[in-house]
This record gives sequence, C-alpha cells and structure tokens, in this order.
Amino acid sequence: MDGVVTGLLLAFGPQQGLPERFSPLVLALTHCLVLGMLAPIMLGALFQLMPVVAGQAVTGARRIAPFVALGSALIAAALTLGFLRGQSSGFVFAAVLAAILYGSIIVALLVAACMVVVVDATTRSLRWIAWPLLLVVALGISLAGNFAGWWQLDVMYVLDLHVGWGLAGWIAALVLGVASTTVPMFWQTRRPSAHWQKALPGVLWLALLPAFLPSLQPYALLFACLLIFIIASLSLKAISQARRRFDPAWGLWLVCAGSYMTAALLAALPTLQSLSGGFVLPDFMSKAIPWWTGILVLVGGAVLPVNAMLGKIIPFLVFLHLRRQTPMGQRVPTMQVVLPPQRLLWQARMVLLAFALLLLLPLAPAWLTTAAGLVFSLSQGYLGSLLIICLLRYRHELKAVLLAQ
Repeated sequence: MDGVVTGLLLAFGPQQGLPERFSPLVLALTHCLVLGMLAPIMLGALFQLMPVVAGQAVTGARRIAPFVALGSALIAAALTLGFLRGQSSGFVFAAVLAAILYGSIIVALLVAACMVVVVDATTRSLRWIAWPLLLVVALGISLAGNFAGWWQLDVMYVLDLHVGWGLAGWIAALVLGVASTTVPMFWQTRRPSAHWQKALPGVLWLALLPAFLPSLQPYALLFACLLIFIIASLSLKAISQARRRFDPAWGLWLVCAGSYMTAALLAALPTLQSLSGGFVLPDFMSKAIPWWTGILVLVGGAVLPVNAMLGKIIPFLVFLHLRRQTPMGQRVPTMQVVLPPQRLLWQARMVLLAFALLLLLPLAPAWLTTAAGLVFSLSQGYLGSLLIICLLRYRHELKAVLLAQ
C-alpha cells in the first residue's frame, strides 16, 4: 500500500526542484519509500527469520508486529508533512513516534540477537543488524530534532552519516545477509564461499566506522564503495549462473546486483573529484548523481529484491502451511498454482519499467515524473493484489481441508 502511495506522491506531488537531492519532494519520497514500504517488510522479515534461520524467537514480536506498518506509515506521513509544508510539528511527531516504535523493535532484536549463534553471513546479519538500525534511527531522530528546533547540529555531517549507514549499513547489509540464504535456496545459485560467509556483512560496517571522523569521511566512503562494487560483482556472477534462470524474478536479482555496482561507482565520483581536483563533473551530473544513486540503491537494490522475495516466499509459506495441515495423500496446490509464474513475470516487467523511468527522470523531469510515479504505483499495487490472491487461495484450500475432516 505504501509503495502505491509513494508512486502517487511522485506523480502528483509538488515537483519544484525535482530531482535535486534537497528538494522537498525528494526528501518526502525517500522517507515514504524507506519507512512506509521497506521498513515494515524488512523488520517483519527479521521477526520471521530469527526463529527459522537462527533458532531464536524475538521476544515481544507478536505484540510489536501489529504496530510496525501503521507506525512506520505515520512516521513517513509526518515527515512528508514536515518536508512539503515546512511544519515543525511533523518532525516532532515523527521523532517521538520513531523513538518509541523503533526503540521497542531494536531492544527486542538486541535481546534475541544475544543468543544467536553465528554460522554464516545470514546469521551474522541477524546477530548484529540491530546496531546499524539503532544508529540510523538515532541519527534520523537527531536530524528531526534539529528541524523541530530542539537543538542545533552540523546537519551535513549528521546527514552524511544517516544516509551512508542507512543505505549501506542497514539496507545493503540486510539484503546481502538475507540473500546469502534465500537466493541459493530459491534460485539455485552456488552456495557462497567460506570467505564470503566469514567476512560479510561485517566488512561493510567496518568500512563505515571511520566516517564518524570528519577528516576520514571521504576515504571511508571510497572504501565502502569499493567493497560494495566487489561484492556486487561477485553476486552478479553467481546470479548469472543460477540454475533457475527461467524464474520470473531472476532478472530482478541481476538488476539488483548491477544497481549496487553502478551506485558504488556514481557515489564515489563526487568524492574523487573533491580529493583529486583533476576533473570537474558537469553541473547536470552533479545534480543527477544523488538522484541516480538513491534510485539505484532504494529501488534497484531494495524494492526489486523485496519484490522478488515476496513473490517467492509468500507462495512457499502458503504451500508449506497447507502441506502441514493437509492429511497425507491429499492434494496440495504447488507454489506455481498458488501464484502463477506468468503473473509474477508481468509484475517484474512493470517494476523494471518503473525503475528505468525513474533513472531517466533527470533527463526530462516534466515529461517523466508522472509516468514514473504511476508505473511504480501500478507495479506495487499489482504485487499487493497477487499477495492477497495467495492469502485467499490459502484460506480456500484450508477451508476445504477442514470441511473434509
């Protein structure tokens, strides 16, 4: 639902300054996408993966989970109000609610993480991912407090940390950690090597730590970009050799890896320019690079893999639960019957079209903004309808089983 709203906000919101990094609409869109759409899915995935993969349930997850989507949507709406209307009350509300909601989630995750035994990249992500989340939330609340007039900060310094840890330390690390298990499982790629399992995603976090020292921030950024480029290159090679290349969502993973490679190169350019002084980026490039980097990471590196995993994991869970609840010898619909691949293929094409339009947007904002927003909204709305169909199919099949008994 929030993905649909984000697309509509892009299509019909105030377009002044688009696609510049600090235009009100870009700031509002970023937080609608990250908080309204991605945060509930990623946090929900953590609640589910902790007991399944790490063997450790998150204490209080049943009490917290019902409030995650609603609370995140309210925070995103408050920040949107603050950015678009300049109302400090929006930042106040967002800061207070974020402290309560995400503070509760982080405490619950930290308690569960203490008992997680690290055996691979996925369990290492589950063990430590709450700390980057804590950092991103704390930095975000600090910025909201600044805009609300509570205190004065070096906004650019805090903002760079917030963005760096948000994109690389939280989103990229979590996608990488989860994909290390789910991609080999569902798309039949080679299992990650022992070096991969030992190093990731910890090396990403270590690369970002020096960024807290202002003098080292440019070098930390370049090192993180280099690591992301190498990791994404290895991922692209593994995904390209997957056995299930015919799967509708396989292409989304390819584009995801390519997006991180491109984002790493683009993000490094302004820093290389400032350090070397040997070349000057054209004005158009300087304005477009933040937009392109954000789209590559948030849409290419987060929305696409999230769409791919939802289209695979939800039908799998429906099949799994029906298999457990159906007497032996009775027919259980396969994953392909629960959610036909042709429908997933159309959804993948729609979200890839939206992704392409978003990347092209800086070339002709007046022409492409509405189209990009509407196509993105349609792609996420269609995915939502497919997941609802899965739920209805589950209830229909379960009802038939219960009546047969």
